[in-house]
Amino acid sequence: MKAIIGLGNPGEKYRENFHNLGFIAADRLAQKLKVRFALKAALKCMLASGKIGGEKFLIVKPLTFMNLSGESARAVLSYYKIDPGDALVIYDDLDINIGELRFRESGSAGTHNGMKSVVSELNTEDFPRLRIGIKKEADFIDTIDYVLSDIPKEKMPVFIETIERAANCAEDFLNGKPCEYLMQNYNGKAR
Repeated sequence: MKAIIGLGNPGEKYRENFHNLGFIAADRLAQKLKVRFALKAALKCMLASGKIGGEKFLIVKPLTFMNLSGESARAVLSYYKIDPGDALVIYDDLDINIGELRFRESGSAGTHNGMKSVVSELNTEDFPRLRIGIKKEADFIDTIDYVLSDIPKEKMPVFIETIERAANCAEDFLNGKPCEYLMQNYNGKAR
């Protein structure tokens, strides 16, 4: 069994924030795979499940708010006995240009508090992650204000395309494509 974990903040006021791109990608993947989310209160998440290529998969949206995302990730992986290496975490990244994706097989959490929580709760950095670029175009904007702001309408076409690519990458991950393939085909901007 594999899992896709999209990071974000629950609630309508955060729905179109930069910081919710993990949720948005999870929603797009669920739409593509024709599965619906249901509340799993004991696991602190919204969860969708289905089968792809005969193997069961989960799509997870933690409801713990970004900085405690690891609590839900740990609960889900533990309950379903999923190895962290079979869980792809999708989240926004300030160090990557808008319109770019970066898939990695493992690595540090960097400065992202949601990923710091996931790494801490899972007690490992050895799990794949897909980062969606949200690099600021102006240094004078406070980082927290920026990540919690809505994606500007003029940037929406770029993000729609990037989210589609992120959902395709997650689907390929669920289909068992190797990490090298995912890096070669999805890292950077759309080709």
